[in-house]
Amino acid sequence: MPTGVALRDAREQLFAAAERILLRDGPSALTSRAVTTEAGCAKGVLHRHFADFDAFLAELVLDRVARVDDQATALCASAGTGTVAGNLAGALTDLFGSVAVAIVALITSRDDLRARLRRAGPTGVPILAEATAMIAAYLTAERERGRLAPGTDIDTLAPTLIGAAHLLFADRKGTAPDPGTVHRVVSMAVAGAARDPAR
Repeated sequence: MPTGVALRDAREQLFAAAERILLRDGPSALTSRAVTTEAGCAKGVLHRHFADFDAFLAELVLDRVARVDDQATALCASAGTGTVAGNLAGALTDLFGSVAVAIVALITSRDDLRARLRRAGPTGVPILAEATAMIAAYLTAERERGRLAPGTDIDTLAPTLIGAAHLLFADRKGTAPDPGTVHRVVSMAVAGAARDPAR
């Protein structure tokens, strides 16, 4: 493989290659050689940008966590529009229909990566912890607008929604759930709290 090929944004190309491998072959197939081969670059490119492969994986996870933060902003901005269940179903589908499920599998399969991420961020499993916070912030915004009952237990409802959605999307090799299934599960979860007629 040529070593003189310049990559315009090496980090993002390497991250995108790692995502493709994760989605196609799972976390056990993710090696530095597999990533650089998938990205079409020399192996040394990865080591010029990252101290080691675990550092690369940690940065990949943190980059994808930042995307959840961006999604959280958009979801909170949707509060008061559409239906609560519709907004949640869309956000959960966007989240788990992406590489998030594969990232969770990667984190749980690598002890060194998990330990490194624990030093860098909040407790819990990265991606899932941020996703739970995103859902909780949205539910809080809807409760403040009166679209959820005042006594809605957001600290219980948010992780319940994340867990249910994660289970729906967890089979990497299977077919993704259809939007109606996701909406039905979300509707059932928020049924006791939602005040909008269409939920």
